[in-house]
This record gives sequence, C-alpha cells and structure tokens, in this order.
Amino acid sequence: MSRPPKCRRVEYIPELTFFKPAGVPLSALSEVTVTIEEVEAIRLKDLLGLEQEECAEKMGVSRPTYHRILIAARSKIADALVNGKAIRMEGGHFQLVMKRFKCSRCHHEWEIPCGQGQRFSEMKCPQCAERDIYRINLDGTPFNCHRWQDGREKELE
Repeated sequence: MSRPPKCRRVEYIPELTFFKPAGVPLSALSEVTVTIEEVEAIRLKDLLGLEQEECAEKMGVSRPTYHRILIAARSKIADALVNGKAIRMEGGHFQLVMKRFKCSRCHHEWEIPCGQGQRFSEMKCPQCAERDIYRINLDGTPFNCHRWQDGREKELE
C-alpha cells in the first residue's frame, strides 16, 4: 500500500481553468485533467524559468518528486495539443501559500493568497488605508529588508 501524497505548496491558482480547440463542439472532444500542482510545476519551470531545485523547494517537495509532477503535466498538455483534446485544470493535493503583511501605522496584520489581489506597491492596509506596509514571516518578523512607503520601496531600519 502506497503512502498518501505529500501536500504540495502552490502560489497560483488559474482563473481560467478550461481550454478547448476552437471550432470543435465540446461534446465531440475528449479532455485531459491537469491538477493544480501540475499547473504550478509548469508555471515555475516553463513560465518563470526557475531551476528544478528551486521549483521543488517552492512547492515543498523533493527534486525527484517535482520532476515527476512536471513530466506528468507536460505529457498531459502534449497529449491535448497533439490529439486535439480539451484541457481541464482542477483538483490535486495542494495547499495555497499565503503572504502576510503588516501596517507600520496601526500594526494590523493580514494575509492574502499568493498571486491574488493587487500589486504590492499598490496595496493599502485594509484597516486604516495606510500605504506604509511590509511583508512579514509567520513569526511577525520582516520577510526581507524592504517595505513600501508612499508607493516607493525603502530599506527597513
């Protein structure tokens, strides 16, 4: 009996989750299902151009596991493109990565899913509308040594 798959970390869930060949009715098509973690593997490697070791780290899996996820995704997408099948993106075993933020003025902390919402430089505190915010780790420490104030990046003291 195999063990259950480890939960993969995903930073992006696509808004559009279905593609089909133009000019062919859906009822006449076969479809392939690409899981959300397979979409993430494609996004990290083929869209962002990251190395496999970095992709595996971001997804919270080993490099060989990441490679298997990537190969499965590419195989399904190739099958759909070559054989004229629809592609459905859904399901899988994943956890959406959240980004945490803190307001310098009112000290309010909040989180949003990665890849969702507005650009960091355009964000405001949801409690006081202050623009002087910065990203934090789970323990409340600054995520890196920068923050945004008045739409400009500044070094944290």
